[in-house]
Amino acid sequence: MYSKEVMEHFQHPHHMGEMKDPDGTGRIGNPTCGDVMEISIKVEKGKDGKERLKDIKVKTFGCVAAIATSSMITDLAMGKTLEEALKITNKDIAEALKGLPPIKMHCSVLAADALHNAIQDYRKKRK
Repeated sequence: MYSKEVMEHFQHPHHMGEMKDPDGTGRIGNPTCGDVMEISIKVEKGKDGKERLKDIKVKTFGCVAAIATSSMITDLAMGKTLEEALKITNKDIAEALKGLPPIKMHCSVLAADALHNAIQDYRKKRK
């Protein structure tokens, strides 16, 4: 049912945990299935003057796909500029995981939305 990549990210999720004093936080949940994700980010300005994701942490309560997609989005986003990170879609996450069952695609949407919300929170705080 799940790809090898999904199972790897489920069994050994990346960047899990809490971040002390995050620059931005995005929390999202799906009341129907009960999945909840919270992504925290630290941002730094690179030598090129662009803001980049220096660190990212995720806390996820949910199914196999929820944990795997939240882990994968951290891998895809780490080190990217904010603009690049905002372009990461749920389809990018699913492709990187070598597919998700159609009934679990909503987990990739939650992961992308949580990251985008964290970046929006960061930008809101900076204004």
